[in-house]
This record gives sequence, structure tokens and C-alpha cells, in this order.
Amino acid sequence: MMNPRIKLVVATRERYEDFPFKTALGKSLALYNYPFVEIELIEQNRLGLPTVYNIAIEAAKQDPAILVFIHDDVHLCSFDWHTQLLKALTQFQLVGLAGNKRRVKDQPAWAFIDTNFIWDAKENLSGIVGHGNGFPPQNLSQFGEPCQEVKLLDGLLLACHSNTFHEHDIRFDERFEFHFYDLDICRQFESKKLKMGTWSISTIHESGGNFGSEAWKASYERYINKWQS
Repeated sequence: MMNPRIKLVVATRERYEDFPFKTALGKSLALYNYPFVEIELIEQNRLGLPTVYNIAIEAAKQDPAILVFIHDDVHLCSFDWHTQLLKALTQFQLVGLAGNKRRVKDQPAWAFIDTNFIWDAKENLSGIVGHGNGFPPQNLSQFGEPCQEVKLLDGLLLACHSNTFHEHDIRFDERFEFHFYDLDICRQFESKKLKMGTWSISTIHESGGNFGSEAWKASYERYINKWQS
């Protein structure tokens, strides 16, 4: 059976010619010359991620594919990452690497339950992600058992069939340029009764987020005002 088309949607501040050498994802993709995997690279990007992602969704209306929205500081360590992704999408409409099986009032991130950044209980979390600048990772975040249905996903990698966005009239909210776009899209999927879940795909993430910054606080306020929770 032929593999379906997979399109990686990546925004980077690097130039196109530097991407394969200066970014974790670029270095990873240089190893995987799969003919069914394409990359939509937005170089020297200054746009908010939702804007970039929505452009890719609109383009896929006439050219359907599995869309993988992924940060450029992610190392893909599994040779069969695409196979695992396809398996995940047979069970869930939106797939990520880490998430939370529940959602609480005014939750400020998928893993935290309040603005003091208190971690949720381990039994509510799902997924495994490495952290560091290369293999082996400096540490391995074992949040909880992967391959679980969740209500919130981390935005470092989100995958979905493009048709799902069009059939259910879902788009990333461009008010959330770099923070809360992942929680917001999960709320949209939940409102349409679509299943979301984590999957075990070996990755290493070079950054850990920027919680508590002024830009983060402004996005949090917009997020709470939108959803009233």
C-alpha cells in the first residue's frame, strides 16, 4: 500500500539554505529521504505560528495531505516516525507527543493546573519527550503512558489530516501568535467532538517553553477571555 502524503509545516528564523545545518529538524530530515514526505518551510519567519499554519491548511484544500505542524528545534530520532504517525491517525483526529487527559478551569498550559505552574498529577499526563541538544538527550520527560486520549496537547508537534480542518471548519486562532495556539486548537477539536491523543514517537526538543513572559501573560488573558475558563 502506498504511503499517504505527509507535509511538514515548519516556520524557522533561519534562511532556507541554512535550515538543514542549523536546526534540529533540518538535520533530522536530511537523514530521511522519504518520497512521500514534503516540507513546507517558511524561512526567516516573523509571522505568528497560527498564520503560517492556516496558510498551509488553506493550500491543502486543493491538495490534501497529512499536515504535521512542528517546531524547527525538534530532533526526529525514529527512522519509522512516519509509520508511527500513520498508526496514531487511525485512532485520533489530532495527534501530539505530550498532553493531558483532563482540562481544569483557567488552565495555563497542558501540564500545569494553575498560574503558579504546579504540575498536574502524573496519572493525568501522557507522553514521552527527550530534551537537550542532541542524542542521547540530556533528560527524558516521561510525563505518562503514551498512546492515550487527551483533551490538551503540547504544540511542539501536532498532526492531522488536512480534510479534518475543512470538514469541521477548524482553523488556528491568529490571536495566539506563539502561545496558547495549541490549547486553543484543542478546545476547538473538543467542541467538535473530535478525538485527540498522544503517541510514542522518539523526539528530542531543544527548548522548554517560555512560560510567564509578558507575551505569554497577554496570550493567557486573551485565551481566558475567549473560552471563559
